[in-house]
Amino acid sequence: MKLKLSFLFFLFILFSTYAQEIRLSNNTTVSVLTVGPGASLNDAFGHNAFRIKDEKLGLDLVYGYGQYDFDAPNFYLKFAQGKLKYLISRNNYTNFYGFYVHHNRTIKQQILNLSISEKQKLFDYLENNYKPENRKYLYDFFYDNCATRIKDVTQVATANKINFDLPNDYETKTFRELIHEHVGLNTWGSFGIDIALGSIIDREATPEEQMFLPKYIHAFFGEAKLSDSKKLVKSESVLFQNETEKFDSNVVLSPIVIMGILGLIIGFITYRDSKNNTRSKWLDIVIFTITGLIGVLVLLLWFATDHTATAYNYNLLWAMPLNLLVIGQLFRKDIKNWFKGYLKFLILMFCLMTLHWVVGVQVFAIGLIPLLIALAFRYIYLLKYYKSH
Repeated sequence: MKLKLSFLFFLFILFSTYAQEIRLSNNTTVSVLTVGPGASLNDAFGHNAFRIKDEKLGLDLVYGYGQYDFDAPNFYLKFAQGKLKYLISRNNYTNFYGFYVHHNRTIKQQILNLSISEKQKLFDYLENNYKPENRKYLYDFFYDNCATRIKDVTQVATANKINFDLPNDYETKTFRELIHEHVGLNTWGSFGIDIALGSIIDREATPEEQMFLPKYIHAFFGEAKLSDSKKLVKSESVLFQNETEKFDSNVVLSPIVIMGILGLIIGFITYRDSKNNTRSKWLDIVIFTITGLIGVLVLLLWFATDHTATAYNYNLLWAMPLNLLVIGQLFRKDIKNWFKGYLKFLILMFCLMTLHWVVGVQVFAIGLIPLLIALAFRYIYLLKYYKSH
């Protein structure tokens, strides 16, 4: 029994040593895989991964960055704070392919024009990254994600010899415009993103910064050249083309329709109040509570998290956290004079928000437009009402 256990232990040590010293054959292919968008918001931007295939050694592995570490303590809290560590994944290609085919997502392949030493260097780098002590890294949606890591690791393997030429259809765009390409303008995903992310993403992305999106990794890699003028990509192919699906645009439940209905309700009640020279107290309490809570959330995302894209968020011009502190005045029959000044301040903030939008300081969710118009008129009516009472 002891002899058998010793033999098994010897085989384990031998296999572990071999696994750490795998030498790729000359026929190895290294490619970049680009997976098309999926149906959910989490999958809307696509995915990139490396594929290492060596038929002589029987290897066909896919390495990708950005896997959730669901075993991390306080997962949701760290995710909200921007402190969650993500993982590099390693999968058998057959499983990888089957997963994305099952979810009807296009898979494109670009075989890289690397020397055997560069292939080995890239493979060793990925294997070292996959070690338990190295797997975790602090993810950043714009600057350190599944796409940017593909670019960075490739540059490591080629000693930074890559020249990224502009694709023929290249256009200058802001980060927000690049996001809207994938989630649309009048969707709830876009609505939430436009409220949560600040003006910092309304600056123009450089060509290299556009490669935070998988489809631009594919586009730029296709035009890239190595220092010796060789093309980075030797050949391209489509491994799986998704079947065309008819997606329900669900316009009836889109943000601009829902916010439009809310705006009409607020507008109708304001009109009725104006006719009757009265004030619907409950409506004002709801408005100040909801806008105040949204403002607190925006403020926390800006100052209480490590997310880089939530800073300088001027949604605070309409979602005012101070609204929570002045709700008490709405219960009073005779308000303090300073509350009239506060209403003037809120109206001024709406004007300032409009200016920010027009000059391009920050682009706001288009779904907010009908609601913001209704809120502005409500604040104007409240000011007029309190002045006459």
